[in-house]
Amino acid sequence: MKKTAVLKLLFIHIMVLLGCTTAFSQQKTVKIEIDPATTFQTMEGFGASDAWSCQFAGLWPDTKKNKMADLLFSTASDDHDQPLGIGLNFWRFSIGGGSAAQGKLSDIGDEWRRQYAFLQANGTYDWNAMPGQTWFLKAAKARGVNQFIGFVNSPNVLFTKNGKAYSTEGKCNLDFDKLPAFAADMVTTVKGLQQSAGITLNYLSPANEPQWKWNEHNQEGCPYNNAELAKLYKGINQAFEQNKITTKIQVGEAGQLDYLYQNGDTLKGNQVYQFFNAASPNYVGNLSNIDQSISAHSYFTTSPVTKFINTRKKTAEAVAAVPGLRYWMSEYCVLGDAVLKGEKRDLGMVTALFIARLIHHDLVISNAASWQWWLAISSGDYKDGLVYIDKNKTDGNVHDSKMLWALGNYSRFIKPGSQRVQVNTLSADHPEVYVSSYRQNQKLVTVAVNSTKADIMLDIAIKGKGHNKAMTYVTDTTHNLSPFKQYNNTKQILLPAESVTTILSK
Repeated sequence: MKKTAVLKLLFIHIMVLLGCTTAFSQQKTVKIEIDPATTFQTMEGFGASDAWSCQFAGLWPDTKKNKMADLLFSTASDDHDQPLGIGLNFWRFSIGGGSAAQGKLSDIGDEWRRQYAFLQANGTYDWNAMPGQTWFLKAAKARGVNQFIGFVNSPNVLFTKNGKAYSTEGKCNLDFDKLPAFAADMVTTVKGLQQSAGITLNYLSPANEPQWKWNEHNQEGCPYNNAELAKLYKGINQAFEQNKITTKIQVGEAGQLDYLYQNGDTLKGNQVYQFFNAASPNYVGNLSNIDQSISAHSYFTTSPVTKFINTRKKTAEAVAAVPGLRYWMSEYCVLGDAVLKGEKRDLGMVTALFIARLIHHDLVISNAASWQWWLAISSGDYKDGLVYIDKNKTDGNVHDSKMLWALGNYSRFIKPGSQRVQVNTLSADHPEVYVSSYRQNQKLVTVAVNSTKADIMLDIAIKGKGHNKAMTYVTDTTHNLSPFKQYNNTKQILLPAESVTTILSK
C-alpha cells in the first residue's frame, strides 16, 4: 500500500475515534433569510399551570420543591452557563371549586384531581387552605414570574346546581341566581391573594373548555354555551368594575381551535365573532375588564397535516378580523392523535420534538402571542408534564423531561415584548426543519427544530446585514438547553440530529 493511502486511512481512523464522522457524510444545508423589518405578533410569554400536583408537591421537602420551581421558573445559570431552568413568565393558578373538602362525596375518585378552595362550606375564607399551590405562587414570583392567571374549572360548589364541581347532566352547572355570589367570590379571591400571598392576578379565566360536557366526574369542570358565557363574563366584569379590580377577564379557553371560528356552531363555536363583534348578541368586547385577547387549546388538531396547518391558518384569520385582538394558545398536553398517543411518560426526545414542532406552528401560523402548557408538574404515567414526580403527597423523586427543555428553547430566550419576524426559506430541499425568529431590540432569537435523524447545517442570512456572530443552546438526547457552540458568523450553524436549537445573534 502506498504511503499516502496509509496516511489517509490513518487520518480517517483518528477522525472516527474523535467522533468526527460528519466530515465524510453528505450533510444537508438549509438556507434561510431573516427579515427583521417584517414583524408579526408581539410575544407575551410562555407558561404552565399548577393543576393538580402542585397542591401536594408544594408540601414536599424544601430542596425538592425548590428544584421543581428552579426547573420551571429560574433564569439563572451555573458556572458553566448551563441554565438551571426554562424561565417561564406566565403561571396559571387553579382556583378550586371545593371538591377536595367534600372528599369522596365529591364523586371525583382521584384525590389528586380534586381541588381545594379558599371559600369554605360555611361561607368563610381560609387563606391557608391551599398551601401547596400558594407556595408555588410565591416561588414563581421570587424567580421573576410577573404574569399570573387565575383559572376556574368549576364554580365553587356553593354556587352550582348540584352542589358538585362537575355537571351531572352535561349542561351548565352554575346556578345563575348565584352569579352575583360567584362574581363576589372572584373579587374576594383576587383581593385575598394580594393581601395574603402578595400575588396580583393579572388575568382571570372564569371558564375552562366550556364546550365539553364535564359529566364524567373525574375532575372539576363546567359546560357553558356562548350565551351563558357572555352572561358570566358580564357578571364578573360588573363586580370587578364596582370593586375597582384591575384584573383582566380572559375570554375563550376553547377546547379546540376550531371553536374560535366555526360559523355553523352559534351555540358553542364561532367565539371570536360571538364575543368580539358588536353585531353579536353575546358581544362583550367593549366591557371595561375584558382583555382584548381570546384563547383556545391546541388539542385534537395536530393530524393529519392538512388539518394541522389549515386549522391554525383559520384561527389566525378569525382573530385578525378583529382589530387589536390577540390570540393565546393557553393549554396543551399530548392527549393523543394519529401521530402520538398520550399514554405512558416519555422523558426523551420523541415527545419533545413533537411539542417543539407544535409550538413552532402555533406561533408562526396561528400568531399566538402566548403559549401555555397544561401540567407543569405531573404524577401520572402520561405525556402531560414538564416535570414529573412520584404520586406521593409528602416526598419522592423529581424527574425533568426533554419536553421541559424543548419548551425552554422558546421560553428562556424569547422575552416578553419580542416581535416575531419574517423567516424566508431559500433552500429548494427543505427537510423537517422548522425555524422561527424573534427580534428583541438589536438582538435576534432564532429557534430551529431539526426533526430529522441527521445533522443539518443552517445558513442564516440577516437581510441588510449578512452574517453575524452567534451562540447556540441545544436540547437533544445528551443536552438540556445546554450552551453548545459559538460562531463567528451564521453561515454554518450546526443543528444536531433530533434537536431543538436556539441561536442568539445580533
